[in-house]
Amino acid sequence: MAIYIDTAIIAEAKQAIEFGWVAGITTNPTLLGKSDLSPEVTLKELAQLSPGEVYYQLLAPDFDGMVTEGKAAFELIGKQTVLKIPATAAGFQAVAHLSAEIPCAVTAIYSAAQAAVSAEAGAKYAIAYVNRATRLLGDGFALVRAMANILKNSNTEILAASIKSPAEAVDTLLAGAHHLTLPFDVLQAMAVHELSQQTVDEFAKNGRGIISCPVD
Repeated sequence: MAIYIDTAIIAEAKQAIEFGWVAGITTNPTLLGKSDLSPEVTLKELAQLSPGEVYYQLLAPDFDGMVTEGKAAFELIGKQTVLKIPATAAGFQAVAHLSAEIPCAVTAIYSAAQAAVSAEAGAKYAIAYVNRATRLLGDGFALVRAMANILKNSNTEILAASIKSPAEAVDTLLAGAHHLTLPFDVLQAMAVHELSQQTVDEFAKNGRGIISCPVD
């Protein structure tokens, strides 16, 4: 399992990577549009920060444009590149063409059938928008479960996005997702619980260790 930060804001990405347990950075056109820097500069800086993969989503609508844009992204980001390619007819054709050279993730999947095509096209990842699928289809977790069943004997793994809370993240993993990408606020919330802090405070107040801890 890997957990990614879903952002194109450099300060957020830097803070998330400093947590020490974030595997990489995912972006999309909307997130890149929120950066104060150009997409090119943003991606270069994110690649320098990331300990692992950096995801870039193609905007070109046609096969030739996708291939050109994908290769340009790879030149920009380097070996950390994962191309997010939409689940369209042209997108699947581009994945089949590019996946041997550049890791690809099929994005905006809303059916298990599209997950099956993703695997056959050679995608490394199939991306499900969980919360959005719940709003549009009625049950995003059912989509993830169906995708997991389809992909269980393949080399394609599920990366879950559009997750709005730690509880939704956990339910997504239980449904069969392999990896998560989370916005910064959810990423932070994953690591904390009020009872954990309460327990730590009790130990600090009543316990002893090899160093002294200040107590309020």
